[in-house]
Amino acid sequence: MTVAGFRLQVIALTREAWATSIAQPVASGVTVLVVIGMILTVMLTSGRTIGAEQKVLASIDTAGTRTLQVRAEADAGLTADVLTRIAHIHGIEWAAAFSAPVDATNTVIPDGARVPARLAYGSHLERLGVPRGSPLPGAVAYASPAALDLLGLPDVAGSITTTTGSSYDVVGQILPPEFLSGFEPAVFVPQPHATGSEAVAALVVITEDPALVGPVSDAVLSVLAVDDPTKVTIQTSEELAQLRLLVQSQLASFSRGLVLVTLATTGVLVAVILFGLVMMRRRDFGRRRALGATRGLIVALLLTQTAVLTLTGVGVGMVASTIALIASGDPLPGPSFGAAISMLTLATTIGAALLPAVFASTREPIRELRVA
Repeated sequence: MTVAGFRLQVIALTREAWATSIAQPVASGVTVLVVIGMILTVMLTSGRTIGAEQKVLASIDTAGTRTLQVRAEADAGLTADVLTRIAHIHGIEWAAAFSAPVDATNTVIPDGARVPARLAYGSHLERLGVPRGSPLPGAVAYASPAALDLLGLPDVAGSITTTTGSSYDVVGQILPPEFLSGFEPAVFVPQPHATGSEAVAALVVITEDPALVGPVSDAVLSVLAVDDPTKVTIQTSEELAQLRLLVQSQLASFSRGLVLVTLATTGVLVAVILFGLVMMRRRDFGRRRALGATRGLIVALLLTQTAVLTLTGVGVGMVASTIALIASGDPLPGPSFGAAISMLTLATTIGAALLPAVFASTREPIRELRVA
């Protein structure tokens, strides 16, 4: 059979299933209502829980559940080449190193407010808001709004001079991420051409997953290669990461249990409805068999009819539940959850319809046509 021929058969089968559904308004309506009820139940219970879970986890994540910071004193011996050594550690999403802060003032206001300026090392400083490809590598600075306000540079035009005598042109504004809130007011001077021997006072590492904070911190400590380990401290978010996993597992287990119960109930109801439909349409199936319809065609017809009714119910249920969640001010669970529930509902109803469909296909044409 050609692809075009198969496509025509599928279209014809779908049309026949739709026509059959319309011809059985009561049974079709009840099936659609069952599916709508199932979608509403899941979305307004588990969906609401998933939305709340995502909101809670996002709130926890803003506290830096994947962050670890290594702090080194001036004579600890930590240098910028540590970034090269940790680059091979599995589970690190991002890392950067920073020098000790040096007080800096507006060049034209030497007696003005002082802000801490740090040299920044790393190949992916865009995460800090620093654009890639500086016009003057190592000679320009980027400041946060708080630092610009203190320096008197609201228009991001001017320069700063540090207490060590170095001067840098301020060429851009940055918004430091949450995990660097302790560096505020922040001024960073990117050093893209560092030799690796520069002294580092802070190393910030972001892991790929909260569960990796502990193992990654151990691995990072093992390759620091400092002169005096006693002058190095590490701050991790492992406790927050464990809290995140606990919250996620508890909420997820509740949601899974409720979804499974709802799906099972829906499957049973659909199976009962279709068994009743098959018994009412025995003569119709017998007539189709007598006219040459195969058992496979009968099964395919009933399964397609179930799929059409399920998709109708899923569409109506999703729209209604989304409107209800928005109206109540609850967070939406996200498109992935909705797609997963839709697919599970379709699989459940088709699976529930399989036994009634097989039962209908095994009816003997002559026997059914003799039923008064």
